[in-house]
Amino acid sequence: MKKKVISLFLVAAMAASMLVGCGGGSSEQTAAPAESTPAAETEAAVEESTPAEEEAAVEPVTLNVAYMPNYGSLWAIENAIAQGYLEEEGITVNLTEFQDGPTIIAAMESGSIDIGYIGQGAHKLCINGQATIFALSHISNGDMLIGGPGITSIKDLAGKQVAYSSGTSSEDILVKALAKEGMTLDDIVAVDMDATGIVSAMISGGVDAAATWSPNSLKILEETEGATELADNMTFADETVSLASWIVMPKYAEENRDVLVRYTRALFKAMDYAATEHQQETAALVAKQVALDEASVYEQRGDAQWLTGKEVSQGAADGTVEGYYELQKQAFIDAGAVEGDPAVSDYVLLDVMIEAGEY
Repeated sequence: MKKKVISLFLVAAMAASMLVGCGGGSSEQTAAPAESTPAAETEAAVEESTPAEEEAAVEPVTLNVAYMPNYGSLWAIENAIAQGYLEEEGITVNLTEFQDGPTIIAAMESGSIDIGYIGQGAHKLCINGQATIFALSHISNGDMLIGGPGITSIKDLAGKQVAYSSGTSSEDILVKALAKEGMTLDDIVAVDMDATGIVSAMISGGVDAAATWSPNSLKILEETEGATELADNMTFADETVSLASWIVMPKYAEENRDVLVRYTRALFKAMDYAATEHQQETAALVAKQVALDEASVYEQRGDAQWLTGKEVSQGAADGTVEGYYELQKQAFIDAGAVEGDPAVSDYVLLDVMIEAGEY
């Protein structure tokens, strides 16, 4: 295209030179016809719609993004960065690490974080109206209830000290596991602590059991002699689904829909890239970000059903994704963990997922 524009200007210049040589008037007079020729006007119109100029019209934006230090939280965003998908959308991200979803939502409420990743437990806050979901990341199997030495069943937890993190997927799987045996938190000595504290307490023998998520669960199983897995997300696959999502504050969603579509499109392309292939490469990217060895991060690839961006977008269009969030919501309602029964569309932006998948 550039060569064509140059050639048109050369033709115009030669014509002007010939007119001047024949006494055709000043250079200003000869320039006028060249500027108004149909060919030049057509070329200008074509140039106005080139992809380069359309990309330049995209307003650059820098986003503060919250993540948790595991494969599930970072698998898509790290590839969106490394493969240039965010750059294509004019987006730069500053990544900030947090230990759990409720803390991420609190940071978003304070204004220090624009976009955040959450696991299963924090979704109850979205249902209660505190945050808006704009993209499904994956279906998780990374949460686990683990018994220490001598504890081989959920019933064995009666009267025992069990570490968990309230408001997170840790609490979610603990409550579900207990309910499966007709028990509640009142039947155990529930010890509420942060994620890192759970690992230390369990390995040192400070508690009898622990509910947590990957990679903490993998570390506990590896370093606690006699530890037994009592339940994970798949234990309840016939009752509910454990989801991981990307969220924003409701006001941010209202004011920045275009940014969310662009960000989600970059994520979806990254998910296409890494869902079934490039997992070793992805583990290396995640390991570098969280300062862990690549082998232990690679082990986390079994923590979920990794969806492609196309699968999520199509699922948002045909009702599958809405069905996931409806099933999740009903489980929270049955557990008394949420207030009311809002429509999924009130807090999940299915339209953003649909539009973002048009690439």
